[in-house]
Amino acid sequence: MQHAVGSPLPPPHQPGHGPAAGWSPAAHHPGPHQGPAPVPPPPPAPGFTPPPPAPVPHAPQHAPVPPAPDTTGHVPLPPGGPVAMPSAPPVTAAPDTAATCLAVLLIGPAGAGKTSVAKYWADHRRVPTAHISLDDVREWVRSGFADPQSGWNDHSEAQYRLARRTCGFAARNFLANGISCILDDAVFPDRPVVGLGGWKRHVGPGLLPVVLLPGLEIVLERNAERSGNRRLTDEEVARIHGRMAGWYGSGLPIIDNSQLDVPQTAQILDDVLARSIASPPSW
Repeated sequence: MQHAVGSPLPPPHQPGHGPAAGWSPAAHHPGPHQGPAPVPPPPPAPGFTPPPPAPVPHAPQHAPVPPAPDTTGHVPLPPGGPVAMPSAPPVTAAPDTAATCLAVLLIGPAGAGKTSVAKYWADHRRVPTAHISLDDVREWVRSGFADPQSGWNDHSEAQYRLARRTCGFAARNFLANGISCILDDAVFPDRPVVGLGGWKRHVGPGLLPVVLLPGLEIVLERNAERSGNRRLTDEEVARIHGRMAGWYGSGLPIIDNSQLDVPQTAQILDDVLARSIASPPSW
């Protein structure tokens, strides 16, 4: 086939072979500037010994370049040990709880506002602070969840204890890495081994407990606004609130937030914690 413009295409190159036999690029691509064939050099004279070739300089040897560090590799974390009591500041200075790494346990009945206050308090700290809710951790169990409203038994008791221990582990790890924690739980004063005693074992002696205890009518109103398995019957709310009254006279600080909103309660919580650091409660 003849092409209208230019010369014919060269035959395809076969793998492993040179140019196709009998095909010369020069023969098929003549050009106007093609010169005469090169003249070979004359043979050396008789008895002439060519000089030895010049040595080829060796390229400098370089050490192998190490691979770039893995910027998303392992980050060492300090282990979480028992939390010690925070050191009290000098008596001439007021404790600045907003800049201190603390472990706080906010106690109260259902509807006391523990979760709302704990979240607000953690959100408005000047140092990193985590909120660890026992109910949230307890509800991590999706299949086989033991709801106490269906009956308090060994299964629900075991899940509560497991959630408390998990919260304690989390708090110790956060605190070991410079992050304050506030935990909330409905701890009963008539069960010291499971309640405060358990939290003290899980977190450490530096845990600062504070009781949030509004009036019964307030917790009943707040409980009525709940839904799902966190809403209790009025009878259960009244029973829990009555048991919480045992904290009076226990030596723990108590905040009655019946007439306080969340920011006001968080401010009073800061004041109470400052006093607890200066003079730790005995529990």
